[in-house]
Amino acid sequence: MAEGNYIEELLAKARKAQSIVEGYTQEQVDALVKAMGKIIYDNAEMLAREAVEESGYGRVDSKIVKLQRCTLGAWHFLHDKKSVGMIDYDPAEKLATFAKPLGVVAALVPTTNPVSTTVSNGMNIIKCRNAMIVSPHPRTKNVTKHGVDLINSALRELGAPENLIQIVEQPSMALTQELMSKVDVVVATGGAAMVKSAYSSGRPSFGVGPGNVQVVIAPDYTDFAKAAAQITNARSYDNGMPCTGEQAIHVPRDKVEALLEAFRATGAYVLPEDKAPGLAKVLFKENGMTDPAHVGMLPSKLAALLGLEIPESTTLLLFMSLGMTRENILRREKLCPVVQIFPYDTFEEGVANAKANLQWEGAGHSSVIYTDREDYAEYAGLELPVSRLVVNQPGGAASGGNFINGLHPTMSLGCGSWGNNSISDNLTYRHLMNTTKLAYYHAPTIPAPDVVWAE
Repeated sequence: MAEGNYIEELLAKARKAQSIVEGYTQEQVDALVKAMGKIIYDNAEMLAREAVEESGYGRVDSKIVKLQRCTLGAWHFLHDKKSVGMIDYDPAEKLATFAKPLGVVAALVPTTNPVSTTVSNGMNIIKCRNAMIVSPHPRTKNVTKHGVDLINSALRELGAPENLIQIVEQPSMALTQELMSKVDVVVATGGAAMVKSAYSSGRPSFGVGPGNVQVVIAPDYTDFAKAAAQITNARSYDNGMPCTGEQAIHVPRDKVEALLEAFRATGAYVLPEDKAPGLAKVLFKENGMTDPAHVGMLPSKLAALLGLEIPESTTLLLFMSLGMTRENILRREKLCPVVQIFPYDTFEEGVANAKANLQWEGAGHSSVIYTDREDYAEYAGLELPVSRLVVNQPGGAASGGNFINGLHPTMSLGCGSWGNNSISDNLTYRHLMNTTKLAYYHAPTIPAPDVVWAE
């Protein structure tokens, strides 16, 4: 196959497959979606090991949980949703809504979640009778292909059209850009450069922004053991790489020591004051970019780079605020298990500091508040520029799939205009369909102008 024709041939095969699946019933479509999720669920351990071995990033146990949770959550959410034919009818307005496919969707997946993103987004894409072409990260192309091959084996048993899901086997920037420019829709999950490229492709695109999850512990909250346990579990998950991982904790000044003690009980280590500034040179390059050499690094290994010897079992590195200035680059997202503590004197100050951190990086993504008062939660909800604010939950709950809140399960979290994204929702099947509105005539009820303007 000539390289110059490679993407064109993938597209031709995809369009042929999509034209067939477009005629499927809801039951047929749902059978495909379930099979996709179940085969990855059943092979989670193998794929998790392959992902860690190929990328060098993350933890096998975390990736097993991630693969199982994202597929289970996706099918639980999708199994009873309508995506074929008439999916809604408003009898009062006599307005019917019909679902239609988008066509061929390019799915760009990151090295940090090479299979979980593929299957999670893929289940939503196929739910709407689209075809999918996966563009993997070069660093994890083999495990991504293995995941796609497993999915295709499950679809083949159901008689699905060949090439409904394909993968760019030898990915490159040139091939990815060509793919994005020729498909019907792009779903880009990954770094800022990838997302920017997707939005510049000239095709409708769904991208995600960077995370920098801020945690605000309100003055009324006292269950530090619960908060510390949740944050530790979430932040150490997959060695701190998820975009939903907690980055900073804003806590009343008079409760800092109680919080730190609760964290120490979870195996966290508080860095000495003179060592914390050294993290900036470890985690970021001179140009301010994240240093990939230290992504997903264990706390004990990070500490060793700072000249400290701490137990290998250490769960987190905590350090006190290095200030709210731009010189403190550690206010940004850090892709390993480290968390900065920001004391505050008033609740309003704590929320304002969280907002300032987000406005530097992470606006539109997610945050957490610990409080038992609705007025505190609502104040933070009004003030913080995020698409998701979860209450008394770990940051990972922002992606749904945990069955503990009403957020839709996904591996792609839109960040709205704050994060230069087209949506501020959790990406789901509803974003991956066209709709036709069938509007019947009904006898008009025309209000008098003076009544309308008096409203």
